[in-house]
Amino acid sequence: MIDRAAVRDTANYLRQVRPIDPEEISEYIEGTPHPAVVRETLREEAFDLRLREREDGSFVPVDDDPVRPPGWAPEALPEAYAFALEDLLVAEFGANWHVGDSGDELRETIRRLKADYLYGNDVEYDRIAALGYAIYHLPGYYAAIGYVLDDLAENGLLDRTLRVLDVGAGVGGPALGLHDYLPEDAVVEYHAVEPSAAADVLDRLLEETDRNFRSTVHRTTAEALFGLDDSSSQSDRSDPSDPSDPLAEPFDLVVFGNVLSELEDPVAVLEAATDALAADGSLVALAPADRETAIGLREAERAVATPESGVEVYAPELRLWPDASPSDRGWSFDVRADLAVPPFQRRLDEAAAREATDEPGEFHNVDVQFAYSILRTDGERRVDARASADRCARMADSEEHVTDRVNLLAVKLSHDLSDGENAVYRVGDGSQRIDHYLVCTRETVLNDGLRGADYGAVVFVENGLVLWNDDEGAYNVVVDDETVVDVVAP
Repeated sequence: MIDRAAVRDTANYLRQVRPIDPEEISEYIEGTPHPAVVRETLREEAFDLRLREREDGSFVPVDDDPVRPPGWAPEALPEAYAFALEDLLVAEFGANWHVGDSGDELRETIRRLKADYLYGNDVEYDRIAALGYAIYHLPGYYAAIGYVLDDLAENGLLDRTLRVLDVGAGVGGPALGLHDYLPEDAVVEYHAVEPSAAADVLDRLLEETDRNFRSTVHRTTAEALFGLDDSSSQSDRSDPSDPSDPLAEPFDLVVFGNVLSELEDPVAVLEAATDALAADGSLVALAPADRETAIGLREAERAVATPESGVEVYAPELRLWPDASPSDRGWSFDVRADLAVPPFQRRLDEAAAREATDEPGEFHNVDVQFAYSILRTDGERRVDARASADRCARMADSEEHVTDRVNLLAVKLSHDLSDGENAVYRVGDGSQRIDHYLVCTRETVLNDGLRGADYGAVVFVENGLVLWNDDEGAYNVVVDDETVVDVVAP
């Protein structure tokens, strides 16, 4: 057995001098182990040593600077991932996977998955369902994760060495997006939790990641991993006292990618996941933008991040009033630029049988629309903005201000929801009990910052007119030529 301590000590010495060559290190180790054994040992120790492996097989230190936003704006799912998925489809059904019985089966599977998500039905993934899921959802989920990571990277909160837990990793959309978001010199210890047949698709797609994205797929449930499932066998459960167990060390990033709606008790799993975070770690939860899943994500967030829990909402639904918690519907989601239609979606769609009046595109899914939440336990927030009673009204008190003009500090929680008339934006301040919308009836140079503000931006609204919208059961705050809107934080 190789002397790991000697390998580590030698690597720590040489890192200050020159790239670390496994052949050179082997000469310093008792017994002169084969360089291939030294190389594998360095790979296993690379995360703790903050070393990355270069293409020539040598190792160099990872930069200490945090990850900065890379300008994430993908136009399409990268070809390598599209080809890998098609490899799986060809292996399962043959070269003409998109036509005949196999094409019909995949199309029917996608239709069933869409209906199950829409109506909140239980979803089970056999191999065919996993492939159908990948065809329809992989591109959008790949893109979404990068936009969410921007919220952390803009404040320097993503290290270049990351220990990641991906709960309900599915077919790998968030994993691949994370891989491509990070710089080439990042080192990632990636643990996926996926009990279903989707893990087979995930395994194949992870083969496209580079050598410094070291992956382990745990084919178990989140409940079993965190010791929450009494029905699981003892062998399925995590044992943090075991050094090889994923929970033996804390995680810098825990991801729940579009899985909360499928958990029996999402709050319990989220609470367990926050306990698995490093002191400066982040929990990122994503959900589709549809009503049920987006509201479900927000309900879970609010149950976990209470004023007493020590868990803080980092983004996007900031709590702007101390000790306040919102209780409105919480249907909030971001929208980004569409992707190009990937070839596997185009092939499946073109082969579908249609009536003369049917429009093509049923199996295209390139919208990038997603709800998300970032939680932390160190008190960090994307923007350190707080409301004060001497300057602002609480949205919780809007009933008292109907027909009055008030000042509000608000988070912008939607893009324009109107049909082209007066612009409408959902907003919140963390105290709201009922939905609030800013309705711009007259844009001026003093309030046009509202239109240009991004999703999640904090705005100060001066002299907005509070009205009750009986049709929507919500408060409308009118922004007109008497209103000033300042962007406090973009």
